[in-house]
Amino acid sequence: MTSLVMSRMTEYVPVLNDTDYLSRSILQTTELPNAFTWEEQNGINYLTKNLNQHIPSYCGSCWAHGSVSALADRIKIMRKAQFPDINLSVQFLLNCQFGGSCMGGDHLAAYKAIHDYGKIPFEDCMIYQACSSDSKEKACANTNDFICEPINICRTCDTFSSHGGKCVPINYYPNATISKFGAVKGADNMKTEILENGPIACGINAAEIDNYHGGVLDVPKAKKMINHIISIVGWGYDVNIDKQYWIIRNSWGSYWGELGFMRLVLGENQLGIEKTCAWAIPGSWTEYNVPCNEDGSNCT
Repeated sequence: MTSLVMSRMTEYVPVLNDTDYLSRSILQTTELPNAFTWEEQNGINYLTKNLNQHIPSYCGSCWAHGSVSALADRIKIMRKAQFPDINLSVQFLLNCQFGGSCMGGDHLAAYKAIHDYGKIPFEDCMIYQACSSDSKEKACANTNDFICEPINICRTCDTFSSHGGKCVPINYYPNATISKFGAVKGADNMKTEILENGPIACGINAAEIDNYHGGVLDVPKAKKMINHIISIVGWGYDVNIDKQYWIIRNSWGSYWGELGFMRLVLGENQLGIEKTCAWAIPGSWTEYNVPCNEDGSNCT
């Protein structure tokens, strides 16, 4: 086993027992289309932007990226792709260790934490820094920047520090909420959830996908132990192999795979992809805010 794969073994660290949150019923297979993806419905792309968990430094935050990406997609679906997209703060989850840290975490626990806390800020409140307070990377040395304090949830800085500038917390900020969440497993259940509500976050064994260069991956004998979290945005059918496949969005940047995506044979639980999935239903999101001043003052 390579050191890379060994290091990733900690990226999925289960916090919750997902069997306690299973709630989806199976539709008959005949009711499910042969192919469906939120990448394109009637000429509209309902997916939000690609993410990269590995910059500006390495961070095992796939659990946060997979869950937050799927949640943001579902908001976009509910908003009927209205511009601009609402992107959510992954760094918020890391700073508050809501579901995990750069040392790994749990996508279902991330949804529970957002639900229980009551909201997650928009991304421009707290941009991704690939750090948590327990990270040993040099970029994360100032651990006070990565603890769950108001200034590390939403902040702004008013000018250059050489000119007396300072950074302050924003007390009122645009956010989104989760009304309910749960777990799902099994190909038909997963398809049903995706079709009805949008992308889901799922566990996978990443050993076979490090060097994925495109096409439908078919590795029935590969390991199924979960060590990485991705999101599934739909499924398709490959006539050449006469098999359906999952359409997967990763969080390794657009330079990886098929512009950040991959395809994996569906219905055989390859790489363990059909046994550890989570979903969340958006509750509300900010469409109009009472604006703060540029320096962060007058926020109510």
